[in-house]
Amino acid sequence: MIRLSVNDTVVVDPGQDVLLTCEVTAGFPQPTVLWSRYPGLLPLSAQTRGQTLILRAVTPADAGFYNCTAVNNVGNPARKNVNLVVRTMSNLTFQITPDSNKDSETIQMGRDLKLSCHVDATPQEKVNYTWYKNGVPVYNSDSLILLRSDPDMAPGTSSLEIVDMKFRDLATYSCVANFPGSRVPELRVDVNISQNSVSPPVLSVPPGGQIVSVREGGNVELVCLVADGKPRPPILWSRTEKDLLMPSGTPVVETPDGRLRLRNVSRDMMGAYRCQTAPYNGLNIKRRETQVQLNVQYPPILDPVFQDMRSRNYQMVTLRCAVLRSNPPRLTDIRWFRNGDFIRMPMPDLKETPELKFKLEPANNGTYECRVSNSAGTSTCTFNVTAQPYNAEFYFDTPNPVRILKGNNYSYNLQWTQRDPEATDRIIGYWIVIRKNKQTLMSKQIDLKGKEPEKGVLMSHTVSDLRIPLSYEVRLAPITIYSIGDYVSRIIQYSEPYTYPRPSDHVCGFEDERICGFSQDRSDVFDWTRQNHLTQNPKRSANTGPETDRSGTKEGYYMYIEASRPRVQGDKARLLSPLFNVSSNRGPKGSGRVPYCVSFYYHMKGKHIGTLNVLLRVRSIASVDSVIWTKSGHQGPDWKKAFFDISPSGPFQIVFEGIRGPSFEGDIAIDDVSITIGKCKQENTVANAVLIGGSRSLPLANWLTFGLCCFLSLLYR
Repeated sequence: MIRLSVNDTVVVDPGQDVLLTCEVTAGFPQPTVLWSRYPGLLPLSAQTRGQTLILRAVTPADAGFYNCTAVNNVGNPARKNVNLVVRTMSNLTFQITPDSNKDSETIQMGRDLKLSCHVDATPQEKVNYTWYKNGVPVYNSDSLILLRSDPDMAPGTSSLEIVDMKFRDLATYSCVANFPGSRVPELRVDVNISQNSVSPPVLSVPPGGQIVSVREGGNVELVCLVADGKPRPPILWSRTEKDLLMPSGTPVVETPDGRLRLRNVSRDMMGAYRCQTAPYNGLNIKRRETQVQLNVQYPPILDPVFQDMRSRNYQMVTLRCAVLRSNPPRLTDIRWFRNGDFIRMPMPDLKETPELKFKLEPANNGTYECRVSNSAGTSTCTFNVTAQPYNAEFYFDTPNPVRILKGNNYSYNLQWTQRDPEATDRIIGYWIVIRKNKQTLMSKQIDLKGKEPEKGVLMSHTVSDLRIPLSYEVRLAPITIYSIGDYVSRIIQYSEPYTYPRPSDHVCGFEDERICGFSQDRSDVFDWTRQNHLTQNPKRSANTGPETDRSGTKEGYYMYIEASRPRVQGDKARLLSPLFNVSSNRGPKGSGRVPYCVSFYYHMKGKHIGTLNVLLRVRSIASVDSVIWTKSGHQGPDWKKAFFDISPSGPFQIVFEGIRGPSFEGDIAIDDVSITIGKCKQENTVANAVLIGGSRSLPLANWLTFGLCCFLSLLYR
């Protein structure tokens, strides 16, 4: 048990030294006492001596909750806290409130008057107010009433009410605020009360200032004039719409002279601004307020700002430049230009949408501009009008594009689709350029031989005479009878060809170094690793990861992710299967899709296991990933089997995504991955699959299974 030698709340003056002692009354072994503070850290000057915390010459910044914690690593820690309050006092203000029951706004004989005094202090409730009249203390009487805490004013406000004011009440009143017995200096305010000592303010806007116009980006001044106010109050500015902030980012801006200065004005500053008197030292009466309208002028807002327009030659083209907004709304000029040259045409109707119609010809392809003006400026719609065809779009997922030729040469199967082939004149071929180190090695035309490109349909060309193992830049552009289109480029790289197994005969145990055509995802954070018991790091993390492969042999390989440093929580590793180019016409009746069974074994042992996701990546012009299986957390010490059906809509890959957990005991492994045609059976086995790089412990059974499958297949036929 622990107890504090001081009260739960300690109030001190600035500059005092403070000692806080935390006495431990029980505990074995002897607890250690630790001190902390909220909010923030302990002051730099804080010292600890045993169980005592010493604070020298405290300031208001040292105030807060100080926590004493006793710890001996047996059971839960014991805690106590003390609230340290450092006295402060500032900003003494006064208010004069005429007789509110009679709507008075001036000091009048025979009516009530209230003087109020407030100081910002800590602790607020400990402030003592003393009132004086011409230097003599004021006490409660029939004509003078003292209110220690005025319920009609802000908390901590003291008031003196003068009842049925007489000439004898015209005097100088003083309010003194202090902390009794404290060294904090007292604060004092004097108020001279006479029939002409105060007067209500008059708030107005100068002539012509109700609406102020300025061009966007300029500077402007909004003005509210204060007259006859005694004392003169400051002016508060705000937006009339409640949800809008001032340009400074605050709800209210105070100005001493009633002038609000705005710089670099933007259109979102446009609107009504409210100016009103502030309740500062002076009359406590109804606020005066008025409004000023800010009008921000800006050039027309047009649509489109830029548009790439493709068309066939000798067809009509229409360019439209819509005016969305404009301030002032009246347009002053509309002009059209081609390649910077003014197009002479009848003056367009300034009230209609600007429009230009013409027949596109090889000679008038180019950049067209529509320049629309108002008194604030000019804006432009830009159109790139051309009969050049759009660029081709390379297809990067061609299965096994490399073919080895004789010697050290190889060829590459380049595939692409044509973007919007119907937009321009008929495409008759493609111009292909092969470059190495910025030098052109080959440039020629690919003839389509009368076959026009179709949207979304793959086209192919074999690039030959490439040297192993070099990579090359390929540039490709479509050709029409009038022009050549936009070039697009990519890098083609040599990779070792691999004869990918079909999904119907594939079980991968990762025994071959080529890991059955699987590959690492280049966009992830780290990679999967191929290993077995014999190649394990002897210093690997204990209590996580498999000891053997799925079959229980130390020689058998598997793929795994290592969760030790430098890995951090959330890091991802993705392993990609080969791309399976499957057709979609053999599926169940009406579905049009072929079903496949995906089967694999996983090992997720450890208290820091993250997540294993299996994703289906369907390839088309773009790739789409979707999670089809997931598992998180510790799953026990053994290998476990998972299987599920998929029905991909096109060429696909299976992606194994391992996500690192909160710490190092989080290794995840996979083994014996199988992708077979047809739906999964209740007990998914490898009876109808040939093991390629599979487990070493069942070679005879696997070959017998394969032979049985072949025999049954012949018998069925």
